[in-house]
Amino acid sequence: MSGGVGALALLMVATAAVILAAFSPAANGAVSYDHRAVVINGQRRILMSGSIHYPRSTPEMWPDLIQKAKDGGLDVIQTYVFWNGHEPVQGQYYFGDRYDLVRFVKLAKQAGLYVHLRIGPYVCAEWNFGGFPVWLKYVPGMSFRTDNGPFKAAMQTFVEKIVSMMKSEGCSSGRAGRPHHPGAGGERINTCNGFYCDYFTPNSNSKPTMWTEAWTGWFTSFGGAVPHRPVEDLAFAVARFVQKGGSFVNYYMYHGGTNFDRTSGGPFIATSYDYDAPIDEYGLLRQPKWGHLRDLHKAIKQAEPALVSGDPTIQSIGNYEKAYVYKSSSGACAAFLSNYKTTAAAKVVFNGQRYDLPAWSISILPDCKTVAFNTATVKEPSAPATMSPAGGFSWQSYSEATNALDDRAFTKDGLVEQLSMTWDKSDYLWYTTYVNIDSNEQFLKSGKWPQLTIYSAGHSLQVFVNGQSYGAAYGGYDSPKLTYSGYVKMWQGSNKISVLSAAVGLPNQGTHYEACKTNGVLGSARTTLISSLPQIGPHRRIALVVHSAAGASSVEWGSSAAGKQPVTWHKAYFNAPAGNAPVALDMGSMGKGQIWVNGHHIGRYWSYKASGNCGGCSYAGTFTEKKCLTNCGDISQRWYHVPRSWLNPSGNLLVVLEEFGGDLSGVKLMTRTT
Repeated sequence: MSGGVGALALLMVATAAVILAAFSPAANGAVSYDHRAVVINGQRRILMSGSIHYPRSTPEMWPDLIQKAKDGGLDVIQTYVFWNGHEPVQGQYYFGDRYDLVRFVKLAKQAGLYVHLRIGPYVCAEWNFGGFPVWLKYVPGMSFRTDNGPFKAAMQTFVEKIVSMMKSEGCSSGRAGRPHHPGAGGERINTCNGFYCDYFTPNSNSKPTMWTEAWTGWFTSFGGAVPHRPVEDLAFAVARFVQKGGSFVNYYMYHGGTNFDRTSGGPFIATSYDYDAPIDEYGLLRQPKWGHLRDLHKAIKQAEPALVSGDPTIQSIGNYEKAYVYKSSSGACAAFLSNYKTTAAAKVVFNGQRYDLPAWSISILPDCKTVAFNTATVKEPSAPATMSPAGGFSWQSYSEATNALDDRAFTKDGLVEQLSMTWDKSDYLWYTTYVNIDSNEQFLKSGKWPQLTIYSAGHSLQVFVNGQSYGAAYGGYDSPKLTYSGYVKMWQGSNKISVLSAAVGLPNQGTHYEACKTNGVLGSARTTLISSLPQIGPHRRIALVVHSAAGASSVEWGSSAAGKQPVTWHKAYFNAPAGNAPVALDMGSMGKGQIWVNGHHIGRYWSYKASGNCGGCSYAGTFTEKKCLTNCGDISQRWYHVPRSWLNPSGNLLVVLEEFGGDLSGVKLMTRTT
């Protein structure tokens, strides 16, 4: 599930309260609400919002993204606040670079937009650990997202810090609510999430109904097909919500962006968080989605005087057709004409006039006469994005010494859970053990190698015996646990088994997900049980920060002949492509690993081929995340965004850590255009 469904269940009032705290571009803006709408400076408003998560893009991208959101007819920018990004170490806060929350909010304010700040502090969002810092797990007595004293104390400290910071920076209207947790008092705004909010029952109390997550698509996972949502269906869902009395709609996502560093959760969530959003991962308009929604917002704004005046009257204009009519005391009138048939158009009569309604569509009549917009009639031309090669690379490589332990390795009895060792400062942990083979072992005489089996609660592992690679094993988004089984060569005497265990994002949702095991290895060789792999150490080159310019000089680089070897570092220098088109790396020929450019962590890459059913896609009918898929049988993610602001005109350092082994000749610099 996506983007903070649980966040609202836990922190409904924090969500609503920070709307009041951060909605207004003017610090003295008066914000309240009644049953029909949010009221700003005494005026009811139908508000269109879009999620843009500030850490999933760069500060240099923010002004353009915000302006495109405004040009698309949005009133509000919505974002989560990412606790683990802001307090990576308990009591030590960070608000720089991509985590400069105040700068992001002020840019939206300068553009004349409101901000809906979802502090959480749990965010889900396919974000690593659901936004919780790893240190929180190890607070004594901790239990996530429950009526738990340590949890409530820690979250209150963080939420109050964010609220007070917003106030002190002049980003608040001054009406912030207090954090809410189970058992605490507080009032709730009517909110809903997901695909089905357009089916909501209008409320009759004093609170407006808000759709916090109108999903524009779905996230991509490594090994999964790429989901899409047709704009005709998305527009239909939003229009259906508004026609029934909804007064606030937020698109999740309006710009999805990129899971830079190791911020993707899941596990197995891809580095791309494009989400089939109206503004794509690279900051380019996705047409016709962006333009069609812009036209929808324009029609809703034209109808706003009537919409905010009261509740609709509903007329049946056919077996599957209805008219929702709004009228104000001043004479304003707006109507929504709906056809719920999924396969047939309809001809209807409303107020004595005939109207044609395509299947699964809604027509908006801002004056109760003229159709200003139909959800299934897309007039915006399609403008697909294309990726163009912009150069190759000349590589140098450095292979890890997989048969060596450094002075930071240690011995520990029993099965060791990976997160307790790394605290998520690295994806990697080595497990090493020794198996002694005596001279009367039968396989030494027969020449048949013994079978090694390893079980892991983790995501991916590499197996080495006496320094030789014997392959890898990995799980997937739907089934992350894994088993490795293979025949390995062993000799008489001591044999060293080394396993490189790798995480692919910590879980971000589920009941007590902090208790989920993140790796930890069991294994057997023949009848000899390896109850644990007791010698443990972090991934050595990660500690030497080879990905930085200074760290890269700390090892001896050789030719690229080692390109297909597992657990190998590669580096190359390149010039930035001419122009200002967004830049990407084509990693389709490689296996699995991580990328750095000039010390900036682009994220994880993995040429994991997608499974799924990529059949036909009709916009009509109830949408699910598995309805409209592409890339089945192909790589889930091939291109990786390299922000322009991270590049110099020349001499850029690219460093790749390849875990499985890949073909370096296929790695290309790309530009993206529409």
